[in-house]
Amino acid sequence: MQLLKLEKVHDGKYLKNYELTYLNKEGKEKKFEMVSRKEITSKEQLGARPSGVSIVAYQDDKIMLLKEFRMSINKSVYNLCAGMLEKDEMLEQCIERELYEETGLQVKRILKILPPSFAAVGFSDTTTYFAFVETEGEIADNTSANEKIVPCFFTKEEVTKLLETEEFSSRSQMAAYYFSLGMRP
Repeated sequence: MQLLKLEKVHDGKYLKNYELTYLNKEGKEKKFEMVSRKEITSKEQLGARPSGVSIVAYQDDKIMLLKEFRMSINKSVYNLCAGMLEKDEMLEQCIERELYEETGLQVKRILKILPPSFAAVGFSDTTTYFAFVETEGEIADNTSANEKIVPCFFTKEEVTKLLETEEFSSRSQMAAYYFSLGMRP
């Protein structure tokens, strides 16, 4: 596989669409469509800079899950607190800001931050960190008018039931599943 050319085909407010021309393993030229949150001018920039963070938040013996409306599927699903790094923002600042904006909670302690991983490798170069945190404070709605997010803490038993009856984003489903098994940092 060899990438020959990268061309931006649409410049949206939050996403940029690109067409990649490549040679497949038989040497035939093919096209691939992708989106990115970044301005990309060379193949070396693909996936090179993390975009944001996903936060697995705990308080006492409970995990935080957000019931969040997602326009791309026109319904609410369980998700993790997450967001994009702002220009010149440190990762720890992003974690604190996003947690507060989406839940009203504060970071009590960062337990672990995993290296960036690809969020949607089938159609995007977006990479995000995974942060595991303990929280403190009370849940409050600090979201914008463009977001519908309902944060809630769940016990291991409650999460086990949710996994059988509710819809999740893949990242929150994985975090919830391991929590239901009693695993956490």
